[in-house]
Amino acid sequence: MKQYPFAYKPSESFVQQVSDFVADVFYEVLPEVGFEIRDEQIYMAFQLERAFAEKKTIFAEAGVGTGKTLVYLLYTICYARHIGKPAIIACADESLIEQLVKPEGDIAKLAKHLNMNIDVRLGKSPDQYVCLNKLDIARTKSEEAELYQDIYDDLPEFVHVSGALQSFYHYGDRKDYKELNDDQWNQMNWDVFQDCLVCDARHRCGQTLSRDHYRKAADIIICSHDFYMEHVWTYEGRKREGQLPLLPDHSSVVFDEGHLLEAAAQKALTYKLKHNVFEEIITRLLQGEVREELAWTIEEAISLGEHMFELLGRNSVAVRGSDRKEIIYTDELVNVINKFKSTIGQIEEELVFESGIFTLDEYQLRIVEEHLEMIGLALSLYNGKDQLISWLIEDANGLTLVIMPKMVKEVLEEHVFSQKMPVVFSSATLSLDGSFEYVADNLGIKSYLSMSVPSPYDYEEQMKLIAPKLDTNSTETQLFVQKASTAIQLLKESDGKALVLFNSKEELKQFKQILLKDESCSKYHLLFEGDQEISHLIAAFQEDENSILCAVTLWEGLDIPGPSLSNVIIWSLPFPPNDPVFAAKRKAADDSFKEVDMPYMLLRLRQGIGRLIRSREDRGSVSILGQELHDNEFVREKIKEIIPKGVSF
Repeated sequence: MKQYPFAYKPSESFVQQVSDFVADVFYEVLPEVGFEIRDEQIYMAFQLERAFAEKKTIFAEAGVGTGKTLVYLLYTICYARHIGKPAIIACADESLIEQLVKPEGDIAKLAKHLNMNIDVRLGKSPDQYVCLNKLDIARTKSEEAELYQDIYDDLPEFVHVSGALQSFYHYGDRKDYKELNDDQWNQMNWDVFQDCLVCDARHRCGQTLSRDHYRKAADIIICSHDFYMEHVWTYEGRKREGQLPLLPDHSSVVFDEGHLLEAAAQKALTYKLKHNVFEEIITRLLQGEVREELAWTIEEAISLGEHMFELLGRNSVAVRGSDRKEIIYTDELVNVINKFKSTIGQIEEELVFESGIFTLDEYQLRIVEEHLEMIGLALSLYNGKDQLISWLIEDANGLTLVIMPKMVKEVLEEHVFSQKMPVVFSSATLSLDGSFEYVADNLGIKSYLSMSVPSPYDYEEQMKLIAPKLDTNSTETQLFVQKASTAIQLLKESDGKALVLFNSKEELKQFKQILLKDESCSKYHLLFEGDQEISHLIAAFQEDENSILCAVTLWEGLDIPGPSLSNVIIWSLPFPPNDPVFAAKRKAADDSFKEVDMPYMLLRLRQGIGRLIRSREDRGSVSILGQELHDNEFVREKIKEIIPKGVSF
């Protein structure tokens, strides 16, 4: 592989040479093959030069159509080759990863037009891979056992036999099972309760093999925000266990759709506790010869755990619009949690003596100790209940206690933003009222560079914004039917070609039931997030011009230029959900509506509106069905401030 795509002179500044090369690309090379010269793109390139030269964090806000991805790709590839370590590009979710590496995507364009061989590899999150243990259970115990047996039979031959692997063999990716809906996939994919360290199949697991492959990337590793944060939080623990970090050392990081990073950071720091998993792990200690005192302490921990989950189940209530249950902390529940935590600590102390006296398996002991330490750290957050967010999830497998620290900015500052390395936040929506403080403060970033350039598109000519007024005096059910009727009429007017964005899965499911029964829409190809693998749904939507795609997670990153996406319908204003995470944020704010709800909604709404116009030739409409536009003057005025210049409703 040629090291640099330009003639490198060791006696001159490397970053300056990259900047000159990037300027040549945008002024000369790409225009020769049909790309237009964009002043906004070139301005961003010069701003990134400083961030890479000074190894600083930069908020690079660039409107739709500026070509921001090409800019950061050129810098990160060149810099990776100079430092000798790959760059990390972290996307908001897995669907955005696929958008970046699609055959007609920006990486492919650079490789073609610059005649570059770019080594790009995907580091997908573990839940994007088949878990062989869960698949074994599904093919014997699931109601769809035959489906999972067929999947098992189609696995590569080396999964079923012993022997050395000759080469990397990619398999088990969610994308390979595009026809499965999310519920079917969740019966066979990895989840946090899988103990990979003791799994007999770990060396033949698609996730493990993928990890070995992407770690060898020379130029770029693309992962999700979630996965990058998981790498950060597990870095030290994996080293203690004798494992490699999830990601290799890297030269720079780009957080695409960087305004969403805080949620990923909180998710990565989250600990999930399920009693049957805890019991299975802790009883491993009893498989060896142990003192009677330790055995009794283990039994006490199991009993306390059972009692704790029983109380959690009794003292929790469902949260509307969320799959989470709010926990009501009674004195009895708090007392049992503290006893359980104390007992875990007692076991940890006794293991120090136990390992030197009796014949506990050293490898198993290390695994159990790591689990106990994580449980203890999570439960220690209860020492200052104002510092934690917790909730319950209930599914067919029982209750799961979820514990999350309220503030992550201190950890982010120490483990991410204190590193002497270029960090790029790239998005069309990083600022509010011209300031980057909202995102920077939430992430604990004290020192940063920033830039902002608008979209080059003529929104006044290209976009129509509609805000239908509904009868808000109706009952909730009647209002939903009104919305559905309005949305269906809008879908017929555009003859499909529409993306319908929802704020929750519940809204999508209700609308799906109505839409499937409407005969006037039966001629359209109706696509619903959750029915199939997401990148497959996006491809089907783009290929069938008159199709309709209904989604919850596609507010960001979806890039469908042309007539296939001529109509965006926003079902409701995307205010944050009424769940424990945002409840904690609201509680800490002086004016929760203005400080928490409105900033979140405005950033997300800007993203949703941005799905429509993706080229100078695009034309279409955005319809907002949220009635706060008509009922709340403050909301209306704030939305007027963030919609594209020249557009009104």
